[in-house]
Amino acid sequence: MAPDPKIMKAVEQLGYRVTVGDVATQAGLNINLAQQGLLALASNAGGHLQVAESGEIAYLFPKNFRSVLRNKFLRLQLQEWWEKVWRVLFYLIRISFGIVLLLSIVLIMVAIAIIVIGISAASDNNDSGGGDSSHSGGGGFSMPFFWFGPDIFWFFDPGYDRRYSRQGAASRSSEKKQLNFLEAIFSFLFGDGNPNADLEERRWQEIATIIRNSRGAVAAEQIAPYLDNLGESYQRESEDYMLPVLARFDGYPEVSPDGEIVYHFPTLQTTARQQSVQAVQAYLRERLWRFSQATSGQVMLAIGLGAVNCVGALMLGSLLSGGQIAAQLGGFVAFVQSIYWLLLAYGIGFLAIPLIRYFWIQLKNKSVEARNQKRQEQAIALSQADPIVQKKIAYAQQFAAQNVITEENLVYTSENDLLDQEIDRKDQIDAEWRRRLESGS
Repeated sequence: MAPDPKIMKAVEQLGYRVTVGDVATQAGLNINLAQQGLLALASNAGGHLQVAESGEIAYLFPKNFRSVLRNKFLRLQLQEWWEKVWRVLFYLIRISFGIVLLLSIVLIMVAIAIIVIGISAASDNNDSGGGDSSHSGGGGFSMPFFWFGPDIFWFFDPGYDRRYSRQGAASRSSEKKQLNFLEAIFSFLFGDGNPNADLEERRWQEIATIIRNSRGAVAAEQIAPYLDNLGESYQRESEDYMLPVLARFDGYPEVSPDGEIVYHFPTLQTTARQQSVQAVQAYLRERLWRFSQATSGQVMLAIGLGAVNCVGALMLGSLLSGGQIAAQLGGFVAFVQSIYWLLLAYGIGFLAIPLIRYFWIQLKNKSVEARNQKRQEQAIALSQADPIVQKKIAYAQQFAAQNVITEENLVYTSENDLLDQEIDRKDQIDAEWRRRLESGS
C-alpha cells in the first residue's frame, strides 16, 4: 500500500508523533483509512509504535521519513518529478494565450500595413505614370517603430516600473504580488480554478475539530452547520445526517435518559499531546467564485487588446475579400490569409468566453450563497439553542475526555529493544506487581 500524501502531510504538521485520532482530525480522513494509512506509513518509513498503559497507540516517525520513502519508492520519485514538470508545462500553457493574443495582433496589423502600403504604391504609380520624379525620389517608405501602451517589460513583470523607480522604492515591501500580463490573460479567459476544490477536506477537518474541541462527544446540532442535505424534517429529527460522520470517525450514539441521542467518538479522544481548543468557523463557508485575480487595469487592458484583435481581424477580412490582394502581394499576406479564420475565431472567442463565464459565475455564486445561508441558519439555531438542545450538549459532556499518550505512561515502544525497556521500567513493573498482589489480597 502506497503512503497517502494527506497522511504524510498531517504527520509533518503534527510534529512526527501522532495518534489515529490526530491524523483523522488534521486530514479530515475516515478513521479506518487513517489507521491503515498510518500502519502503512510506519511500515514503509521506519516509524515506531508506542503503546500506553491504557492500550492506546501512538506512532513516532523520523523527521526524514520523506527521504526514506523517496529512496524506497520509485513511484514517489516519478510523481514528484512529474509535479515539477507539470508546474512548468502549466505555466507555459497559461502564458501561451497572452503570447498568441499579442502575436495575432502583430500579424493582423503588419498584414494590414503591407496591404495599405501596397494599395497606396499601386495607386501612386497609376496616378503619376512615371512623371515628376520629385514625388518618387529619395526612395522607399519608412514607418518609425513605436510602442503604444505601457513599458513592454510591464507585460512580463507588473512590478518592473515600481521596482526601478525611486518613488516606489519605499512601498515595495508592502505591495501584494499580482499576476503579470501573460498570467492575467489566462485568468481573464478561464479564471483561476475552483475556489472550493478543497471543500470536502475542509468540511471533515472542521467537523473533526468541533468533535475534538468538545473532547470527543457532541450533539447532532453542533455538527449540522458543517453538513449539506440534512433532509426533510423527519430525517432531521432522526438525525440520519450523522451517519456519515459516525462512519468516518468511528463514533457511536449514546441515548440519554430522556431519549435524546448524543454521539461519542473515542478514537478522537486519544492524542499524542495535550490539545487546546482550536479556532473553527461557526459554519462551513464556501468561497465565492471570482471572475479573475487580475487587477481591474489588467482586465481592461485585456478587453482592449481583445477588441483591437477582433476589429483588426474584421478590417483585414474586408481587405482580403476576393483574394486578389493576397495573390498580388503573396508571401506574408498570403500566409496571413491562410490562417485568417483562425485569427478571427481567436478574436471572437477571446471576448466571448469571458462574457459567458461571467454570467455562469453569477449563477454559481447564487448557489454558493444559498448553501452558505442554510448552514448559517443552522449555526444561528445552535447559538440560540432551546433548553432541549442545551440539555443534549450537557449530557454529551458526560462522555467527554482526552487521553494523552505521554512518554511517562508508555509500556512499550518499538524504537528500543524489549529487554532494555524492561530494565528501564523495572521500578514501574515492580510497583505494578505490588499493586496487583495487594488488590488480590
